[in-house]
Amino acid sequence: MRYPLTRCVLAASWLAAVFLTTAAGAQSGGSEGLSPTLANIKNTHVVRLGYRESSPPFSFLDQANRPIGYSLELCEAIVDEIGIEVDDANLRIEYVKVTSDDRIPAVVQNKIDLECGSTTANAERSKQVAFSPLMFVAGTKLMVPKASTISGPNDLKGKTVVVTKGTTNEQAMHAVDKKFALGLNIVTAADHEQSYQMLVDQKADAFATDDILLYGLIARHKAQDKFRVTGEYLSYDPYGIMFRKGEPQLTAVVERTFRKLGSNRDLVPLYNKWFVSRLPTGEKLNVAISPQLEEAFKVLDDTQGTSN
Repeated sequence: MRYPLTRCVLAASWLAAVFLTTAAGAQSGGSEGLSPTLANIKNTHVVRLGYRESSPPFSFLDQANRPIGYSLELCEAIVDEIGIEVDDANLRIEYVKVTSDDRIPAVVQNKIDLECGSTTANAERSKQVAFSPLMFVAGTKLMVPKASTISGPNDLKGKTVVVTKGTTNEQAMHAVDKKFALGLNIVTAADHEQSYQMLVDQKADAFATDDILLYGLIARHKAQDKFRVTGEYLSYDPYGIMFRKGEPQLTAVVERTFRKLGSNRDLVPLYNKWFVSRLPTGEKLNVAISPQLEEAFKVLDDTQGTSN
């Protein structure tokens, strides 16, 4: 009697193991072979998008406090392509607020899957994270009161300049300070809105950040009669969507999204929607696409035979 019983126990154990393995496979939804980020998205059916509260027109809040913007629309196109890659047409988007200071850790520490803001893609950051193809070209300029005599770096001697913490603009102003021996008082704020408010409150003589963000803030606050953007570019800042490094499959999905948008001629109309036309919040930036960005978009058009 013992032998059949033992055999039954072994058979039952084997069946249980098969059941658990099958159940685990069903729960994972066949995520084997996917990169870590894509596997997690397939298992959870959720893509986490990092957004900024005050970076118009890239990523900001509308009147109902919903995240909107050019970068978010690009990210939503990537989500669609992820859905094709993981065979899930019903992925849910979870919006996660990030700041200039915590956006890179949010990507590295797996708190978000895509960072959809106004982030400069440079060699230093590329050691930690990956970037999409070019989506915008900006550079550091200065916002000053209309009546200010500041028109460039040489006029900043001994002045207070506010920058947003964790931005390339902060680095750029320290470099300018050193190069021209200006003796600047460089102060930081947590986000662009707070930096702008410091200028409003006369706690700073100038606010240094990317020119397009300065134009966006002036338009959003209807402050054309109070502030102006001045000076030459103090840095070169190519923007990209940020995601985790070391996942070739995810990189391919992101690049495929941009190539589809480029080949369908969707990128320039999308640009015009956010930079030329009136925004959903009522402002109008009227910033025409730069020749450099237009050329970068043409390179993404596979139908022209210009891709590498």
